[in-house]
Amino acid sequence: MERSKVKFQLIDNLIIIPIEINGVELSFILDSGVSKPILFNIINSADSLQFNNVESIYLRGLGDEGSIIALRSKKNVFKIGKAVNVNQDVFIITDASINFTPRLGIQVHGIIGYDIFKDFIVEINYGSKFIRFNDPQAFRYKNCRKCETLNLTIVNNKPYIDAIAEVKGKDIPVKLLMDSGGSDALWLFEDDSLGLVPKNDKYFEDFLGKGLSGSVHGKRSKLDRFSINDFHLENVNVAYPDSAAISFARKFKERSGSMAGELLKRFNIIMDYANEKVTFNKNKHFNEPFEYNKSGIIVEQDGVRMVKERDNNNRFKDGQNKDDNIFKTTVVVAYKYQLKPAFKIVELRPDSPAERSGLKVGDVILSVNGKQTHNLQLQEVNSYFKEKDGVFIKLKIDREGVIMTFHFKLESLF
Repeated sequence: MERSKVKFQLIDNLIIIPIEINGVELSFILDSGVSKPILFNIINSADSLQFNNVESIYLRGLGDEGSIIALRSKKNVFKIGKAVNVNQDVFIITDASINFTPRLGIQVHGIIGYDIFKDFIVEINYGSKFIRFNDPQAFRYKNCRKCETLNLTIVNNKPYIDAIAEVKGKDIPVKLLMDSGGSDALWLFEDDSLGLVPKNDKYFEDFLGKGLSGSVHGKRSKLDRFSINDFHLENVNVAYPDSAAISFARKFKERSGSMAGELLKRFNIIMDYANEKVTFNKNKHFNEPFEYNKSGIIVEQDGVRMVKERDNNNRFKDGQNKDDNIFKTTVVVAYKYQLKPAFKIVELRPDSPAERSGLKVGDVILSVNGKQTHNLQLQEVNSYFKEKDGVFIKLKIDREGVIMTFHFKLESLF
């Protein structure tokens, strides 16, 4: 295998990498929590991809809506940087509702995990946003006194580590899935016998995200402290998903939850499946505060809308009146119409500042604090809702063709 380095985008704490499949370049989420590559959102590329040896199967993931039908295709050619696999299985979901693009605001066509990690020693540099795929036979570890190396437990092709969660002043050992395909910091499975429960009156009910098998809701709270050996993080975001949505995930009885992107991004990581170990080295994100969306709004990119914009290439026409020697200037202001992303409210937390202001699911956000959203990325829109307590938010929205304005202040959730 040839050593390969690939730059990635970090969107909503998720790693997005380019992968070429059967000669077609697509975008994938690098998800250490999945055992096989899964494709979706490929209607426009299906003919070019030329899948062979196809059979129907059922897949199950997070969510409470049961299994979904997928197509399994064998002997596909995957190329990631300089690395090539000519005999790759892939699972294709044709259900158009399974699509991460609206949530992330960029085109995403699939998720991939174990098939990358099993063949390489993978360096994930969250600080500089690149991944290096190393040949296990040629890779040599560097001396790193500031690093922490842990044993990695591989179960059903998924990686687990041991850590310590401090809940209500008590240190609780936890075994966590390393889930680079999750946006949150920590998910813990509620367990009264172990003490894995939210603080009294220090949590709120919320939408946690979407899995392959539907939506996930649960409780959001804070941990006083979370430790990976000698790395300690304070005031960490934690979610306790509803039991119905994680019934499939709990089949591994020793599992206590997941450690995901909001926490993983604070380290540069070396994943070494062959030797069953993982190395952490904190990076520039380590001391960043853990923030919640304080508005109660969940926004997705929902298609496009037509936007009228002033054309900066204004045309000027100068002329002189022969009788009075006065110069007259005619300014012609030109406008152009363009299709721009539409950002729609898809979830509203009950009794949140946004809901109390009168906003509704389905409202399309036109501007936030005077900034036109068609000039922003989805993640930039969402960043306004994670500001400090008391920050004033003004939204202009389109509700079924009626333009309206709403105001609210961000509020502490605890």
